[in-house]
Amino acid sequence: MILAIDQGTTGSTCLLVDGEAGVLGRATREIEQHFPQPGWVEHDLRDLWEVTRAVALEALADAGAGPGDVRAIGITNQRETACAWDPQTGEPLHRAIVWQDRRTAGRCDDLRAGGLAPIVRERTGLVLDPYFSATKFEWLLTHVDGLRDRVAQGRAVLGTVDSWLAWNLTGEHVTDPSNASRTMLYDLHEGTWSVELCDRLGIPIRGLAVVRPSIGESGRVQPGALPGHEGVPVTAIAGDQQASLYGQACLDPGMGKATFGTGVFALVNTGDAVPPVPKGLLATVAWSIGQRRTYALEASIFAGGAAVQWLRDGLGIISEAGETDALARSLSGNDGVYLVPAFAGLGSPHWDPYARGTIVGLTRGTGPAHLARATLEAIAYQTVDAVRAIETASGTPLRVLKADGGACANRWLMQFQADVLGVPVVVPEVLDTTALGVALMAGVGAGMWTQQQVGELWHERERFEPAMAADERAALLAGWGRALERSRSWAE
Repeated sequence: MILAIDQGTTGSTCLLVDGEAGVLGRATREIEQHFPQPGWVEHDLRDLWEVTRAVALEALADAGAGPGDVRAIGITNQRETACAWDPQTGEPLHRAIVWQDRRTAGRCDDLRAGGLAPIVRERTGLVLDPYFSATKFEWLLTHVDGLRDRVAQGRAVLGTVDSWLAWNLTGEHVTDPSNASRTMLYDLHEGTWSVELCDRLGIPIRGLAVVRPSIGESGRVQPGALPGHEGVPVTAIAGDQQASLYGQACLDPGMGKATFGTGVFALVNTGDAVPPVPKGLLATVAWSIGQRRTYALEASIFAGGAAVQWLRDGLGIISEAGETDALARSLSGNDGVYLVPAFAGLGSPHWDPYARGTIVGLTRGTGPAHLARATLEAIAYQTVDAVRAIETASGTPLRVLKADGGACANRWLMQFQADVLGVPVVVPEVLDTTALGVALMAGVGAGMWTQQQVGELWHERERFEPAMAADERAALLAGWGRALERSRSWAE
């Protein structure tokens, strides 16, 4: 079996996968998020490990996996989240600063005024934005007493969530190019940490993880980490969106997918060369095997499922996410109500860290069903914006959208997505595509499959064909555009 560990923004999921990529065991739990100030989002590092470890043990038990049954482990994770800990004791030195966190927006403005943005764009394929890890690391070094000295002395390290999990499992401080390329410190062209960017931000390279290939052994389970499974190799590490791209079998240039999770992330495989980076999009490493790196273009949307979670936890108008399907269906239209879920600013293709969540079109007749429908519609509209940007960059219209993630269980959303996008939306047999993807990577790393065989393991479950008239689609998207403009540059 392969154990796939998927540590996400709102929870951890683990799968046990067999030699035919069938799921033998599964477990999942939510992770608590902390919001100490407006625009700040944090996780407790101990929670991230303890919940993930517990879920892994539950999944192993669910599959009946005993000593010797697990051949390899794959780790996939929420990206960009910044962590700091003591590598001797494992003591967290601050809460993890989550990718959604906007506390360094002003610092990014200062760096942009200082001329750093073009260097970031050319070296890393990213935009200068608080979304990425670099300014979060800088904030930790500046605000955690003694941290800079501890890093210099080797008594503290910096890393992303994959590094934290890998360290707890194996004792190794490692990462892979797919995660490193999301820090704003990794040179896509050289395949190494950028000395120039680290120097400009005052981040000691010695505190960063060793970059190992995404597919291949990076350590073995140490005693006590997963009782009964000591010595099992970790043979894959990948950021969640890159793992999903792999799990959707988008192994050739031009193939792409969209993951509907906490955010929505559309990626297209661009092959072995660093792609030119058009406005509004990001270039990233998709994965690496040995010295060979595969790249992707990405559009990153910050609030997808997070907006539905807000309906549940923030407003209390639903008790679980599935209720939004029936609420949306209860209306014949949106009655002009639009929600822009810019709770953490806007990502691709707009990149406005000062945008904020906005609801427009409210009347006395507006009720919970309108807010639920507006939330689902917003997920679809943002995905249209992302896909159109990718189409413009590639010069190739999308023929079909491969979709995955938890929100794919919402059939109303998938149909509406097909309607406003104007192309079929295809949902795979296994919705846990992120976990499945890193399981497939780990299987390749352990010699269970070849990459060619991975493509044969993908299966379609359901297809949603567009059924909306072109004029209705145009009117809805025009309304979305008006609402979007009202959210822009709101925070100061």
